[in-house]
Amino acid sequence: MNSYGSFPGARPRRLRTTPAMRRMVAETRLDPADLILPAFVREGIAEPVPIQAMPGVVQHTRETLRRAAVEAVEAGVSGIMLFGVPEDAKKDAAGTAGTDPDGILQVAIRDVRAEVGDELVIMSDLCLDEYTDHGHCGVLDADGRVDNDATLERYAEMAQVQADAGVHVVGPSGMMDGQVGVIRDALDTIGKEDVSILAYTAKYSSAFYGPFREAVGSSLKGDRKTYQQDPANLRESLRELALDLEEGADMVMVKPAGPYLDVLAKVAESVDVPVAAYQISGEYAMVEAAAEKGWIDRDRAILETLTGIRRAGAQMILTYWATEVAQNLSAGRR
Repeated sequence: MNSYGSFPGARPRRLRTTPAMRRMVAETRLDPADLILPAFVREGIAEPVPIQAMPGVVQHTRETLRRAAVEAVEAGVSGIMLFGVPEDAKKDAAGTAGTDPDGILQVAIRDVRAEVGDELVIMSDLCLDEYTDHGHCGVLDADGRVDNDATLERYAEMAQVQADAGVHVVGPSGMMDGQVGVIRDALDTIGKEDVSILAYTAKYSSAFYGPFREAVGSSLKGDRKTYQQDPANLRESLRELALDLEEGADMVMVKPAGPYLDVLAKVAESVDVPVAAYQISGEYAMVEAAAEKGWIDRDRAILETLTGIRRAGAQMILTYWATEVAQNLSAGRR
């Protein structure tokens, strides 16, 4: 007599026999609505500028950014995260281009809002690193260290100008202590209670940010280890999580995604707010480079990495493949 609790009666392979069977019993599903497209818009260019370390990704002009936003809407993508790249001459120690109402990011927010309205959740990077001549995420003190509390004053102003431009969600990514609470107060003070905060709760000091530095024209020398998290630590992320929620975060994020799936899973288990993960530039570049050499199946690798991030607990995934993947999912190509 067969025992149906063990082999040969128990045969899990029965549920893997056909594509239809595998699709029916799949525990994790990707949907276009899970995806958010990060996009770069650069001041003073007439044509998109390819990012060499990120094949297929560009620094947009204002016009091509509008088209990318429309394409994302048509594909079913839920959101777009905007990063501004100012002209080098406008960078200074305080990152004043980041709080100029006519700065490139604020202009881009207005452009996208005018183009797609509320059909796409418009998000903005709230950080100074693109705008400072030293490339750090905050202002520096007399000893050249990032001054946490002085930086918070700048973040409050950034939040207000981005909200005035029409953004739906601000994404403070600088990992300053107290940033979420200060930004919430700043938004509420000007009557922007409906603008949400996507907290970069666990942003690690990662080697995988390299291509992003090219994408935003970063002036950084040195590193950000004194404010971004140590890759060795997980419990620290849970402390950051508790603080962000106490300060009023509406959503939380883990960044990078792939190397920190354990952190993502812990965060997702711990909260009752939406959880995001950012598949960053280095994760993108590795797949594209290996695929270019013929070492991996590009499309399968992309879906596998995104499915892993979704399985670990992310409800929203920021990925440079967002529009492409959404189009493929809608067409039934999985």
